[in-house]
Amino acid sequence: MSNYSKSIGILTAGGDCQGLNAAIRGVAKAAIKQHDMEVIGFLDGFRGLAENRYERLDDAALSGILTLGGTILGTSRDKPHKMSIGNKVIDTISQAEDNYHKLHLDALVCIGGGGTQKNAMRLLKKTSMNIITLPKTIDNDVWGTDSCFGYDTAVEIATEAIDRLHSTASSHHRVMVVEVMGHNTGWLTAASGLAGGADVVVIPEIPYDIDVIKDALISRNRKGKRFSIVAVAEGARPKDKSEIPADHEDSAAVHLTHRLEELTGLETRLTSLGHVMRGGTPSAADRILATKLGTKAVDLIVEGGSGMMVAERGGYAVAVPLEEVAGNRRIIPDDHPLLESLRSLGICLGVQV
Repeated sequence: MSNYSKSIGILTAGGDCQGLNAAIRGVAKAAIKQHDMEVIGFLDGFRGLAENRYERLDDAALSGILTLGGTILGTSRDKPHKMSIGNKVIDTISQAEDNYHKLHLDALVCIGGGGTQKNAMRLLKKTSMNIITLPKTIDNDVWGTDSCFGYDTAVEIATEAIDRLHSTASSHHRVMVVEVMGHNTGWLTAASGLAGGADVVVIPEIPYDIDVIKDALISRNRKGKRFSIVAVAEGARPKDKSEIPADHEDSAAVHLTHRLEELTGLETRLTSLGHVMRGGTPSAADRILATKLGTKAVDLIVEGGSGMMVAERGGYAVAVPLEEVAGNRRIIPDDHPLLESLRSLGICLGVQV
């Protein structure tokens, strides 16, 4: 243990996911055990920072949280520059900075996805706070890192769901459409579709042709295939703008399900995995990734680092300038091995090959 004495704050913001508690634990334990730091956790994301609501994180608070889903600190989607308080929306950045200094913090660790990276960048630009961020999201779309914690567990959950749908689809000779989360990127859908043996995979990066999907399903049916599985990302979009519902009330998956049944004459049912993908025990891979990035964050703080996100690149935890990350989104490139493997297996991606 060093004689280095600092105090750091931690917050979790945005949507919850698996591995958040592992990251909190990784940061706090490394800070306490290696550097005798004081660690506090702000409650409910940036709102807790603005309202000065926090709890001390010690060994007792950190005990047993590695395997827990969610976040012991709570989370919210509140933005520090546009926070609803009472009936007003106000800029709380100065309050956040005041609370940071009143608590004599030397750094703030913000754990979150793309929105959190942008909010952290705002604080970095407008205050004197030292800020380090960690990338979490099941969507896996934070720019600058090979992977985000939460993603691996969500892929496992989606894959298991697709596995289970095979039997009921086969029994009823149905087309089963599975809506997978992922916001506007297809990492989750592509990975779980590949692992779960989907017959059609539809992702936002590749606008789909409804006729191509229809033909693929009819072809399978004529070959005597008893069922088909269509994995569709929540942000999927058609090439033909006329296929977008005028009222925008239906999700992409709901609309696609109705259209496929109409065009193929095959019984088609939709299963939306929704927020179940964010819950439950984190996988071993997510626990390891969150812990590795969390402990590296402490190393950066000790070195006086600020304005950086801790990313995974090539298996190593590395610092990436936050200004490069904020506002950017990591999408699946067309030549990514996930897509190449899907194509090699003859799985329909919703476009003519």
